[in-house]
Amino acid sequence: MRITRSIHYWLLGLVMLVTATAWAGVAIGVSIRVGPPPLPVYEQPVCPGAGYIWTPGYWAYGPDGYYWVPGTWVMAPAPGMLWTPGYWGSEGAGFLWHAGYWGPRVGFYGGINYGFGYTGVGFVGGRWDRNVFVYNTAVTRVNTTIIHTTYVDRTVIRNVTVNRVSYNGGVGGLRARANAEEEAAFRERRMAATPTQEQHEHSAGSNHAFLATVNHGRPAMGATARPGEFSRPAHTPTPRSAGNAHAVPRPPARDTRFESGQERANRNPEHNAPRPESMSRPAGGAEHRSPAPHGESPEHHGNTEHHDGGQHHDERGGPR
Repeated sequence: MRITRSIHYWLLGLVMLVTATAWAGVAIGVSIRVGPPPLPVYEQPVCPGAGYIWTPGYWAYGPDGYYWVPGTWVMAPAPGMLWTPGYWGSEGAGFLWHAGYWGPRVGFYGGINYGFGYTGVGFVGGRWDRNVFVYNTAVTRVNTTIIHTTYVDRTVIRNVTVNRVSYNGGVGGLRARANAEEEAAFRERRMAATPTQEQHEHSAGSNHAFLATVNHGRPAMGATARPGEFSRPAHTPTPRSAGNAHAVPRPPARDTRFESGQERANRNPEHNAPRPESMSRPAGGAEHRSPAPHGESPEHHGNTEHHDGGQHHDERGGPR
């Protein structure tokens, strides 16, 4: 009897530990039977300043089910470090979350096309030049009157048909496998998500509006300029059209009772930088360019041209 009761308590403690681990975003022992919703379509905010690196949005899992963690710009923890996004992978009868990490090169992230330089393999949105991060404005939104460390490489833009699948393996999932370079990246020196990133995810999980059961897979806010800025309305989705590749149908107004309230006292002027006027993509390869005369880079953001539901979209960033 005592042995049976001890086993019961041990299993109960293990379940509680797994639940807490799932909330922290760690993959060990966490298995969800239902896969995450498709990736929503959203616009990338303008980079808030030099040294910030784009981290794409993703579906996390909490006590109330899947919830959206908006994409955001994050300061790298050290020069030379790049972000490998996390991903959901089908394992046996469930789905496991493989947490993202920082490292000297980008590893395997399930082949998920998160957009804005994360095409499913590697990262083409920028690179480190010694201790300075240089942005590829062909696929990321940067105000070149403020950030001068930029270049334009359009050779990374591919004409492909991309869906919005958000997991690897299983029924309907992607079939990508890690290549030799991605496996080597996983064995190199790595760093977990920064405390700022963890707080960003935790705040999203505390915001009722980000729950998939509430927004039906279409969160009102797909991305933020900085972590935790959930109360700023600048980057809520806009109605879908052929000329606005990152748009989704506008959901009802958000309930502000669930906002995190993480506003900063000082704002950089580049938050109100003008959006690019041209959505077209001229042909050509990599090139160098002087800062645009009217603020933001004229190059639109993203990396692929997509076809979705019979409609053609000039999609260069966010997932379709």
